[in-house]
Amino acid sequence: MIKTGPLNLITDVDGIKIGNAEDTKVVTGVTAIIPDAAAIGAVDVRGGGPGTRETEALNPDCLVERVDGIVLSGGSVYGLEAASGTVAELARQGKGFNHKGIIVPIVPSAILFDMLNGGDKNWGDTSPYRQLGIEATQNLVTEFQLGNVGAGYGATEARYKGGLGSASMVTDKGVQVGAIVAANPVGSVIIPGTKSFWAWAFEQEGEYGGLGPPAFVGDMPLDMPEGSSLAENTTICVVATNVALTKSEARRVAIMAHDGIARAIRPVHTPFDGDSIFTLSTEKQELEEPRSIGLARIGAMAADCVARAIARGVYNAESLAGVPGFQSELFKD
Repeated sequence: MIKTGPLNLITDVDGIKIGNAEDTKVVTGVTAIIPDAAAIGAVDVRGGGPGTRETEALNPDCLVERVDGIVLSGGSVYGLEAASGTVAELARQGKGFNHKGIIVPIVPSAILFDMLNGGDKNWGDTSPYRQLGIEATQNLVTEFQLGNVGAGYGATEARYKGGLGSASMVTDKGVQVGAIVAANPVGSVIIPGTKSFWAWAFEQEGEYGGLGPPAFVGDMPLDMPEGSSLAENTTICVVATNVALTKSEARRVAIMAHDGIARAIRPVHTPFDGDSIFTLSTEKQELEEPRSIGLARIGAMAADCVARAIARGVYNAESLAGVPGFQSELFKD
């Protein structure tokens, strides 16, 4: 049996906590995904305009095995500085790789573009992202809100306000899988001409309105705005599991999890997106044998969680900076 976790959040995975911080003036934010102990990490990047930090270190042939956190941030290239804040805060806490007495936290990150959402981006020589990274890492919790939160605070999608989403699945054998997503895609999360989500088939317990499938779709236009530019959109995500994986296995989960983006957004992995998915393994439970079957099951669960998390992020996002929230438009003709 597979069902949603008690919170239906990525924190249903043992050993994972989340911190969020926002700047309402800038209309942006940061999300820190921090394991209780360093976790096996991997990444798969599919978008044509990614913005990332330390992703090469996660390749299976590189030295780094475990990471101390993952940071998702708004702010385009400026948002990469959020990871510096998380590094500083984790080092202050004594968390990280100890090399001859020097604490070196390993914190890969990815950013999304939220620079044209009406917020005040005139921050001069110092952007707010390092401080936001510190604040997010200081405020770790297991329960958090969705929508206009953290890295999803300034996010948008093709027609509606984007946002931070999360979802989880657990099995009766104790396997836990969860996802957290900052949804800011160039494509649409909603089927054109309808009020149904592309991810409607994966919904659990009415978690994004129980709207179901569209009654009929005759025309299938691409909901992609004219004039899109490189790196102006992105869906960035972390999936986590309590099952012990190798780096190569964790990367396979990230690869499979990208199918969840494809189930929830159309078009996806465009030249304008920076779609990236990280995987964390907290190693609380052994992978069932044969390993290939157990791994395939975790990857399939991860893809479902990603699709649901994207829809939940948009469904829960409220109108902001002139961009309508989905629920504010739901009952309009």
